[in-house]
Amino acid sequence: MRRAFLPPKGGPDPCRSNLLERRNPLQVTVRENNIEQALRVLKKKLQREGLFREMKRRRSYEKPSEKRARKAGEAVRRARKAARKQAQREGLVAGARAK
Repeated sequence: MRRAFLPPKGGPDPCRSNLLERRNPLQVTVRENNIEQALRVLKKKLQREGLFREMKRRRSYEKPSEKRARKAGEAVRRARKAARKQAQREGLVAGARAK
């Protein structure tokens, strides 16, 4: 007998979980009808959120093996960055910029 996967009652649907991750929508205020500045600010916010990278990645199909390799590479980069920041906090490495 086969069982269909059903999401837990009351919980979010796992297929739509990435839509629910961001509870607060991005907001940009337009001051003095300066649309160009508002667009620059919006673009910068979208860049920071990784939206453009995500759109580029979703243009074509990504094989599961490629997805695993990409996620592993991202994890390695995050770990190296965290180690670098930790070493900088401990004073082992001179920082690139003084805060």
